[in-house]
Amino acid sequence: MLTSVAAGRRLAQRAIVWQAVAIAVTALAFLAKGAVWALAALVGGAAIAIGGWLSSVVALGGGVNPSGGALARLLAGVALKWVVVLAALWLGVGAMGLPPVPMLAGVVVALFAQLIAMASGHAQNR
Repeated sequence: MLTSVAAGRRLAQRAIVWQAVAIAVTALAFLAKGAVWALAALVGGAAIAIGGWLSSVVALGGGVNPSGGALARLLAGVALKWVVVLAALWLGVGAMGLPPVPMLAGVVVALFAQLIAMASGHAQNR
């Protein structure tokens, strides 16, 4: 049986796969600048992918509830995602001393890959 929760989980999994591929390609591109730059791109992109996974677990993990509970889970998932991303950026730049430009590039590439994965998944489910 096809449910919106199951479809949401599949879409989230597809987005994470697309993000992993995009992050790997971005890290390989920054490898030309140096290993530290590639690592920074990897950390930035991984923060988005991990945050997105955690967000999907929280948002889609509660089963069927009234709309108020579903909305609360969705908002909690989005908040958790951005807390993870901001913490990773802060730790990467502040504590690890990674360059911020490739970290932000990793974030942007991962978000763009998520956008493409969600759009293509939505078009396939019509």
